[in-house]
Amino acid sequence: MKKFALMLLLQLMGLWIFANSNDFGGSLKIYGRITDEKGNPLVGATIAIENSLQGTTTGLNGGFSLNKLKSGRYIVIVSFIGYEKKSEEVNLDRDMEVNITLTPSSIMGEEIVVSSTRATSRMPIAQSSLKKDEIKTTSVGFDIPYLLESIPSVVATSEGGTGVGNTAFRIRGSDMSRINVTVNGIPLNDAESQGVYWVDLPDFTSSVDNIQVQRGVGTSTNGAAAFGASINLQTSTLNPDPFTNIELMTGSFGTWRTTAKVGTGLIRNKFSFEGRFSQLKSDGYIDRGTSDDRSMFLTGAWHTSKSLLRFNIIHGEEHTGITWEGNPGYMLDLNRTYNPAGEYTDANGNTQYYKNQKDNYIQTHYHLLYSYQLSNSLSLSSAFFLTKGAGYYEEYKVDKKFSSYGVGTPIFGNDTIKRSDFITQKWMDNNFYGTTISLNYRKGSIDASFGGGWNRYDGNHFGRILWSNVNAGIPKGKEWYRNTSEKTDYNFYGKTTWQLTNQISLYGDLQYRSINYDLAGLDDDLASLDQKHQWNFFNPKFGSFYKISSNQEVYFSYGVGHREPTRSDIKDAMKYGSSNTPQSERLFDYELGYTFKAPVFALGLNLYYMDYKDQLVLTGKLSDVGYPLMTNVDKSYRTGVEITAGFKPATWLQWNLNGTFSSNRIKSFVEYVDLYDNSIDFNFVGQQENHLGNTPISFSPSVIGSSQICLTPVKNLNLSLITKYVGEQYYDNTGSAARRLDDYLVNNLKIDYSLKMKSIKTVNLQFFVNNLFNLKYEANAWVYRAQFVNNGSEYREDGFFPQAGINFMLRLGVEF
Repeated sequence: MKKFALMLLLQLMGLWIFANSNDFGGSLKIYGRITDEKGNPLVGATIAIENSLQGTTTGLNGGFSLNKLKSGRYIVIVSFIGYEKKSEEVNLDRDMEVNITLTPSSIMGEEIVVSSTRATSRMPIAQSSLKKDEIKTTSVGFDIPYLLESIPSVVATSEGGTGVGNTAFRIRGSDMSRINVTVNGIPLNDAESQGVYWVDLPDFTSSVDNIQVQRGVGTSTNGAAAFGASINLQTSTLNPDPFTNIELMTGSFGTWRTTAKVGTGLIRNKFSFEGRFSQLKSDGYIDRGTSDDRSMFLTGAWHTSKSLLRFNIIHGEEHTGITWEGNPGYMLDLNRTYNPAGEYTDANGNTQYYKNQKDNYIQTHYHLLYSYQLSNSLSLSSAFFLTKGAGYYEEYKVDKKFSSYGVGTPIFGNDTIKRSDFITQKWMDNNFYGTTISLNYRKGSIDASFGGGWNRYDGNHFGRILWSNVNAGIPKGKEWYRNTSEKTDYNFYGKTTWQLTNQISLYGDLQYRSINYDLAGLDDDLASLDQKHQWNFFNPKFGSFYKISSNQEVYFSYGVGHREPTRSDIKDAMKYGSSNTPQSERLFDYELGYTFKAPVFALGLNLYYMDYKDQLVLTGKLSDVGYPLMTNVDKSYRTGVEITAGFKPATWLQWNLNGTFSSNRIKSFVEYVDLYDNSIDFNFVGQQENHLGNTPISFSPSVIGSSQICLTPVKNLNLSLITKYVGEQYYDNTGSAARRLDDYLVNNLKIDYSLKMKSIKTVNLQFFVNNLFNLKYEANAWVYRAQFVNNGSEYREDGFFPQAGINFMLRLGVEF
């Protein structure tokens, strides 16, 4: 409760600053018009003041106004897609008119590649962006999920407890399977699970130029459904100057990473090439939670004034110790780093751990991107892509039946051996390929995009037996199951923003999406998976944006989203003639936002109501042949307010903070609990229904907060105190206090120092202290429960994911 009070106090302080913002501003203004070389107004151009929190966009006649300024020297920065960015120095001692003319870019700007799937500043979308320099300063040396923790409503989790290896995040309580992720407008989500496995892209952050996060339904995009948020990443863009960058990182738990980047700059004003190689190793905080990863990024581009052709190769290879079983609850106080994966007893009765209990995967992405300026107001962007993935996880399986692997029961003399220990591999081998295209129109008050995409996933799932401790004549590598999947997904959309007046803009967005999904073959339990599915979705969105004044804006939007079930949701639902296929989910998303910007203070408020129909959740219910089912609940919702604030009272001090206060509920939840006769015979006798009524949605904390205080006491030295608060959350949907994770408040310290030398462009030194106060906490968990009929006692299996205590990281970067 004290932590909650602290975060609430931070928000109230921000509101107090807002209420007294006149104390931090002046009475002067800079105003004027932004035009092209022919004097035509550039509607929607972005104007910002350097080293300030203030900014605005131009209206119908290209006009703008920056108010509440004090006298002094300002650098006004103007940018507009397709034009060279321009800076203008203004010595302000009275209201001043500043008219700026932008010139077309000599080479096509790369923002056109992602413009069709991104929200502009005039769209009524809850959005946050990280630019290249912000990514560099925000990054704490870990994967993408931890880079995004400074964004409202984001909670990052790490299986291994260190931010290395298997990591993920939730936004507004929605997990990765409900968050659309694209790279250069190309779908990244796995087609079947709909999730994103960041472990397959080690050190991907080093090749990301900018990121946009849209919360809620957002704008139409390609690939998986945006059912809670969407993430749009753009990889490295043109650096006109040649460079070489070497980065070394080392830290706690035997963690180290090396990264080498090289770029040619712009050759003959037409060509550019860039490459990166990274290697990462870690012993992990959790026992045997090791990482041994490599990644590579290669890109080459041909630039002209009207076109851009770029080819990317993104390659990742990971070998990660299996940690997904978690730490059983009874072990948390005894050994927080305990990992049961691969545990077995040898012939002498000694506990051993299988050394190859690991996940191994190689994935390579090929992107061919092409953009062409058809006219001053019309441009075309297209992409072709192929993602090849293959890998397996290897496990030691204790006391399993031969029949479960389709192997005959061995007989030795008069003894029939039904069980044995096994070593198995479960493989995936898949190709994901397709195309995206968009036509972008921007002229005067109209900004419109028409586009879509088509993709296909061809997947093979199969298992191999490597060994059994009973010699049953099983050939090494015997395949015991194989199934295939084919999933085809296409969509097309049209969206437009219309600047109706200088104050009002209207937004409309229509999307049609169609999916076909076929499964065939045998699953790992030797049951047939043969089934076919088809879904067709229509997703309309609209809203309005109103500029109250040059530094105050308000918006409203309404959007509809649909989501098809994942592979794991449906694959068991039709086995052995059962018919329990879940329905698709539907979301009605309402967003109402307000922003205020002054030179030293900025505030944002966003109220949301996400109304779900048939949301899929785990209830414990089994199919009529005994498989666990994902169940559609009729009504559920997420509602809350997101508050963001920035305070910059001096050039050497900046404080950014945000908080989310929400309620996330299932309106009428029914829990199903397995019943067994007794703890000795353990015979299944049925299920008990518990009607629990209105319950909280799992993994949806009602309070999330983030704060970052940055100090620059001397030139080139930056100190940052980064604080993250996550409130109590439940790890099932019953709302029981017995299945609840405690809240946590974690502080990290980051120190950055940079210097320039004669023969070296820049030397950067960064030192991190993570979990500064050595807090013991768990960020994730799972549970299975059953009851015994004879005495009503409970049987429970669970797993928790403890996070590392205080730990350190040192990073050295040298750029030539």
